[in-house]
Amino acid sequence: MLYVQQSLGPDEELIHVGKFHWMYTVNAFLSIVWGLFGAIMIMFMSYKAYEFMGKLPPDTGFFGAIKFIHPGIRGVSFLFFILGLVKFAQMMVTKVTTEIAITNNRLVYKRGLVARHVGEINIDRIEGVNVLQPIMGRIFNYGRVMVRGMGVGEVLLPPIEDPISFRRAIEEAKVR
Repeated sequence: MLYVQQSLGPDEELIHVGKFHWMYTVNAFLSIVWGLFGAIMIMFMSYKAYEFMGKLPPDTGFFGAIKFIHPGIRGVSFLFFILGLVKFAQMMVTKVTTEIAITNNRLVYKRGLVARHVGEINIDRIEGVNVLQPIMGRIFNYGRVMVRGMGVGEVLLPPIEDPISFRRAIEEAKVR
């Protein structure tokens, strides 16, 4: 929350801070799991194909057969795992470098590690707020908030915890 605290005006106070829901972190870790699953499935299918074609010595197990499988197939399998790791890293960097806050004057949405992208909408210029909550979002209390501003267009925030209270905080800031 460093950027938002640094950019507060003299009479500006922080009303609400939007935080990523824990389900976002679970999805990030699932990227690693899916990458590992894909890599294992590629190796297992190759193992079964090599076994069926008779290209493996007799009584060779799955782990022993890995050295007989074509290096291109092993490379593709490794690439699947690396893609899962990259997706995990990308999601976690997004989580760490994103700040979402409501002050009594504006909504601030900052994202970016090296290049900083900041979106600010004055509270009095917000004409509508939509909450997008799928079924799992209703069960685990997370969702996305879409803010429509006059002359700004729409700003779609990432999945945050308790989007209803976030919307309420915007309405509270409008009344102040």
